Amino acid sequence: MKETGAEKVIFDNPLRTIQAYNLSKATKVENIDRFQLILEIFTSRATTTEAQLQIQLAVLKNEIKHAKEKVRLSKRGEQPGFMGIGVYEADVYRQALKRQVPVIQKKLRSVREKRVLHRERRTELGFRSISLAGYTNAGKSLLFNALSDAGTPVNNALFTTLSTTTRLIEFSNRKFLLTDTVGFIDRLPLGLIEAFHSTLEETIFSDLIIVVLDINEPIETVRKKNKTCQETIDRIGASGVQVITALNKIDRLTEAEANQKFEELKDETKNPILISAKKCTNLDLLRTEILKKLEGYIQASFSVPQSSAAMSLISLVHKDAEVKKIEYTNDSVQISIEANPEFVEKLKRRVKDLNGKFEPDPKA
Repeated sequence: MKETGAEKVIFDNPLRTIQAYNLSKATKVENIDRFQLILEIFTSRATTTEAQLQIQLAVLKNEIKHAKEKVRLSKRGEQPGFMGIGVYEADVYRQALKRQVPVIQKKLRSVREKRVLHRERRTELGFRSISLAGYTNAGKSLLFNALSDAGTPVNNALFTTLSTTTRLIEFSNRKFLLTDTVGFIDRLPLGLIEAFHSTLEETIFSDLIIVVLDINEPIETVRKKNKTCQETIDRIGASGVQVITALNKIDRLTEAEANQKFEELKDETKNPILISAKKCTNLDLLRTEILKKLEGYIQASFSVPQSSAAMSLISLVHKDAEVKKIEYTNDSVQISIEANPEFVEKLKRRVKDLNGKFEPDPKA
């Protein structure tokens, strides 16, 4: 610490409260773990009321989890990161924190209700929705601007976008709603996924997800980040939504290098397309692929008698289609879906085998 003049120590692994305290005592500076680092970055980037509330909730829940131990340790003596709570009794401090949680949750519910109303209104108007997703700093906001002519802030920093921004875009005489979402990150703590649920919810209810990857990075890094994106999409319940993978920043590579990486990644990514959001390279190709995916989607409904085979079918439907509605009765399951025609044809055969009933959605 003396040699480097460091002002803080950051550990990639989780730190127990006693570990952070002892390390702070030894080094005389604050010691934090990966979760706390992400929270600090989020705090510095949050600009909207919703993002600030979500971060406050995550900080509170984390503090409640460690409250008793922090109070106990702070009474031994103040250390960096353990100051100002020694006068509390542990239970009193914990309860004081707990009382703040429902207040924030109520405010977030209000924001979420407005979001639901907006989404329902967009559905009534018949707009299909597209979400940009991907590892933080992959160029999502730049692509958002390129496709929508919006002025979303763009800079070379982590987590520039901490709340959703939605714009109406139009091409080939079709209108779509395009949403820029919070960036994913490897091993994103569960507490942050929960705190940002309302933001990530926009991804769940999309008709199409464009996963943006920075292809300028080493191939193994791209693979790792693609895996993180897919795992995060699965964790938030959006695995049934169609995906296009935008391999971004080809302007930083030669044509040969870009094509070589494309060949290495094409079997590991979903519907990959080489693009440069900065130079607007291949954006027409991306738009064509968007039209192919969304124009081809059809709606349908089916019902099957309840059985173990039916439950297996429902799991498949959740994985490969977008479930619009599902209702359980005493002896059957009724489901409305939206999926590509190829999957719908396969589904028809499975439903017939289970003595179920299949029909086109009357709203289609």
